[in-house]
Amino acid sequence: MGVLRGFTLISKSLNFSHFPLTRAPILSKSLNPYPRSFSRVLSITHDAIRASSISKAATFTFPETENKVGVSEELCKEMEETLEWPSICAKVSSFASTAAGRAACQGGGLPIGRDREESQKLLNQTAAAAFLPHELNFSGIEDLSDIVSLAVVGELLTVRELCTVERSLRAARRVLEDLERIGESSERYLPLLDILQGCDFLTELVDNIGHCIDCTLSIVLDRASPTLESVRLKRKVNMEKLDSLLKEVSMSVYQAGGIDSPLITKRRSRMCIGIKASHKSLLPGGVVLSVSSSGATYFMEPRDAVELNNMEVRLSNAEKAEELAVLGFLTSGVAASEMRIRGVMEKILELDLASARGAYAKWLNGVCPQFVEDFEKIDPNIDGKNLLVDIEGIQHPLLLEPFLRSLSPELRHEAWTQKMSNQNAQALGSGKEVKAPVPLDIKVQNPKKVVVISGPNTGGKTATMKTLGLTSIMAKAGLFLPARKTPRLPWFDQILADIGDHQSLEHSLSTFSAHISRIRKILEVASEKSLVLIDEIGCGTDPSEGVALSTSILQHLAGCVNLAMVTTHYADLSLLKATDSRFENAAMEFCIDTLQPTYCILWGSTGNSNALSIAKSIGFDQKVLDRAQQWVEKLVPDKQKERHGLLYQSLLEERNMFEAQAKEAASILSEIKKLHFEISSEAEDLDTREAALKAKETRSIQQELKSVNSQMDAIIKKFENQLQNARPDQFNSIMRESEAAIASIVGSHRASGCMLPEETDNHSSYVPQVGDKVYVRGLGDKLSTVIETTAADGTAMIQHGKVRIRAKRNDMRPVSNVKGLFSRSLPPFKGQRQSAQRFIIAENNDDDSSFGPAVRTSKNTVDLRGMRVEKAALQLQMAISGCKSYGVLFVVHGTGTGVVKECALDILRNHPRVVKFEEENPMNYGCTIAYIKTAKSEH
Repeated sequence: MGVLRGFTLISKSLNFSHFPLTRAPILSKSLNPYPRSFSRVLSITHDAIRASSISKAATFTFPETENKVGVSEELCKEMEETLEWPSICAKVSSFASTAAGRAACQGGGLPIGRDREESQKLLNQTAAAAFLPHELNFSGIEDLSDIVSLAVVGELLTVRELCTVERSLRAARRVLEDLERIGESSERYLPLLDILQGCDFLTELVDNIGHCIDCTLSIVLDRASPTLESVRLKRKVNMEKLDSLLKEVSMSVYQAGGIDSPLITKRRSRMCIGIKASHKSLLPGGVVLSVSSSGATYFMEPRDAVELNNMEVRLSNAEKAEELAVLGFLTSGVAASEMRIRGVMEKILELDLASARGAYAKWLNGVCPQFVEDFEKIDPNIDGKNLLVDIEGIQHPLLLEPFLRSLSPELRHEAWTQKMSNQNAQALGSGKEVKAPVPLDIKVQNPKKVVVISGPNTGGKTATMKTLGLTSIMAKAGLFLPARKTPRLPWFDQILADIGDHQSLEHSLSTFSAHISRIRKILEVASEKSLVLIDEIGCGTDPSEGVALSTSILQHLAGCVNLAMVTTHYADLSLLKATDSRFENAAMEFCIDTLQPTYCILWGSTGNSNALSIAKSIGFDQKVLDRAQQWVEKLVPDKQKERHGLLYQSLLEERNMFEAQAKEAASILSEIKKLHFEISSEAEDLDTREAALKAKETRSIQQELKSVNSQMDAIIKKFENQLQNARPDQFNSIMRESEAAIASIVGSHRASGCMLPEETDNHSSYVPQVGDKVYVRGLGDKLSTVIETTAADGTAMIQHGKVRIRAKRNDMRPVSNVKGLFSRSLPPFKGQRQSAQRFIIAENNDDDSSFGPAVRTSKNTVDLRGMRVEKAALQLQMAISGCKSYGVLFVVHGTGTGVVKECALDILRNHPRVVKFEEENPMNYGCTIAYIKTAKSEH
């Protein structure tokens, strides 16, 4: 109701009758005296003036300080260009999901932490984004900056622009809801949740826009305003009347021959009909609105339609005015929510950039860097933490990109983990060999402040320095680094670089002048937390003066910056390490045999320029090289040359020794892994073979059972046939014959099928013989065979399946004869008074002479299957009580869960009439035979 009341007030307060009702921009021009483009210029100018006034009011600086700030910003901007930071940002932008995110990354605009805490926050966000189970959905979110600016300066927003606002805010809310669902599983996503937590998504404004506008059809809905709904209803009724009238008149004109076919159209925003010029008299009092190009057809408005058309025009203008009022109300809501909308868009941009950094980290196979704490830098007792810079296996990201693009996503991580960076990797499907950059180890001890890198041209000195500078910027911006382990480096407030030739004819600067001018600016703005990178320091002038000036500059940098790294061809600069502990040397390795650089760093060493060797490798005239060598021998003292040669040779020998030891260790590790794999495979194979043997034994038993069943069926069939044709006095002989046949079957299978190990007290005195079947402790109830006689240590070799093992004599026991049971079911005997179903053949003891043959009949069988335990117990008790003296009771309990069986056995053990019972055996599952003696009352 509040929304509708607001629309009504706006409709009443704004008089639209004097506005030409055509398009919304015309109305906005009436409200705003400036054109739309000029309004944007005013808005931008106003924002710039406001920002400038705020910054000036917040900080007041002296001209000298302002000059330093300007120089620092200029140097940082040039440094970013030199280190190719914009290229890194452009690559990250390809992983951004929103247009604002991609625009923010272009031109090196990726945010860089202004202090250590802010950079750590960016790294935490990147780490959380890298572990997301799926990418966040930013679809539907657009940059609302221009739309909000238009609303603020008084421009009337169109339906499409308002729908963009509504759609973007709803999509932003969905991103937060998705993050909240992901965050329920782990706290590692809290850095991303913190970005949007507490953010105002302007639910009321979004609901108002959705209530008033159908963004699918891009129209203002009737429910947006009561006036609008009423006007549209009246217009609909009026249009129906007008349409009905025009159809009637047009049909009458057609029937009168005034037109070839009925024609209703619109001319000059009024509905009319078509009529031949010769028949216009058919419409007396009609108004001619238009004539066809040939003049043969008039478009006339009938006299009765004039008032209806006038009403249509009035209602149409009223509808447009009311729609503009609705758009004006919604536009004012957008303008009033300017800061909140911009706040939401800034948070979405921050989240999108974090997601882009996380995706770039996964694509690069990067690891999260760690900033060195102050206490770690000064505490030498902390193992591994006394390094100012500790970066292992770093690769320049821009040099690494072609190699990663050549690999499939599956091989990208494999190539990194297997350290294929110094090998040629075959790109899948490309057919091209792509060489990855050589990984660098940058390790600078804490007391060191200046690192002097020497070595040949094209040896990688500048690339090494650029790699350190670029990785420092990436760490500050929250990007992961393509390195091994955890890179550790300080947080540098400024990265100042003098790399490349800044010669300028326009400014009358030579190569030397350009370098010195830039170094002067660096010395002015550098602080104790800065990183300074200088390429070819002191070059372009007299070597003696260049060395002197460079020495002074480096000594100054050692006292005022966190770390400085310089490259040089001056050997004298490498001598500073001997007199000043703040200096460190590094050399780029050069292979004398191949005359090619290896791009590896030798820390603590001094490298030669190898100019003559490089000149020779590119085909220089040998005569010129020989004369140059003579000059070298004259200029360089023999002792110094000899000392450098010996030192270099010693380093090479030591390196070769370490490489040989590393290869030997790798070979041993490979053999150990191979042995471990073989043992693991053998262990897995043992389980497989054991399962196979069990399956084979089970199949053998099943086949044996099947054979016995077949034999028993034959005996039973024969027995049944004989009984049908036999005389009563022949029954005993037939029974004995059948019992003998069954006993024969039992005897033939007793050794293999019913053998059970017999525990004896004196099996420890057993002496195994080759071929004996024994049971071995720890191998279960499977038979093993002795294949080797007892050794002096009391052990014997046995064969257990396919495995041969040596076992102690005390752990073996021989197989002895045991009592066996055998049972078989028989079909009912036809023609007999007692239908025997099963014979049980057992070895009779002297105590069992009073019990006759165990023949199962329907009268001596109790079936407990399917009963509950209580009912089964009662049924068994009644069956035992009703059994005759010295009778046999067959208790059928089945083989289900075993509960009924346990209950039955417990009753049989404790019942006073049960002499003994025989449990089920492999040939008689699910049935127990109980022998019942005479009850006390019968004595």
